[in-house]
Amino acid sequence: MRIAMIGTGYVGLVSGACFAEFGLDVTCVDKDQRKIDMLLEGRIPIYEPGLDVLVERHKREGRLHFTTELREAVQNSDAVFIAVGTPTRRGDGHADLTYVFAAAEEIADSLVEPIVVVTKSTVPVGTGRKLEAIFKARRPDLEVHVASNPEFLREGSAIEDFLHPDRVVCGVESEKARDVLSQCYRPLNLGETPILFTALETAELIKYATNSFLATKITFINEITDL
Repeated sequence: MRIAMIGTGYVGLVSGACFAEFGLDVTCVDKDQRKIDMLLEGRIPIYEPGLDVLVERHKREGRLHFTTELREAVQNSDAVFIAVGTPTRRGDGHADLTYVFAAAEEIADSLVEPIVVVTKSTVPVGTGRKLEAIFKARRPDLEVHVASNPEFLREGSAIEDFLHPDRVVCGVESEKARDVLSQCYRPLNLGETPILFTALETAELIKYATNSFLATKITFINEITDL
């Protein structure tokens, strides 16, 4: 199975390398030529223990590729994951979805056949529906199945978190999306890791609920420490 990972930041690069570890053929795409050049040279633009070894092995074995050419990567893939940044907007604190929507528009313009598009970026509830609207408006001739697959990675143990999670959350609206994500995570399913299929909005909400609960725990223990 072939996938394209749009974005080579922390989430995109770790996810791409780990999907390659699962046996998928992965092409990581980024507009930053400097980043792609670094990765092609074997240099990792972020720090994550063990990531350099994983990337180098799968590059050598031909399962992990890096490019700035989104069109070619999308056209040669069975699924496309969006893992671009969603920085906090200045002023109102909301997530800036500029890069997510720009990636969706570029993916739409590159498509030649039906495909599954999966958001891995942390996005507000309802973003998946907006992406569906973008694809319907730009490519009414094609079926684009939008799904949500939030990440739960901790810096410093992200590879372990991806390869041995306590659960995988997949927000899907079609059998096609469900089948594709089932194939992506097949090694985990064989190992009896729970794969939770939910509605699109539910998966987006689970990500925010998890982040909020973690922040609550940290705040609580900090207060106890001060006490």
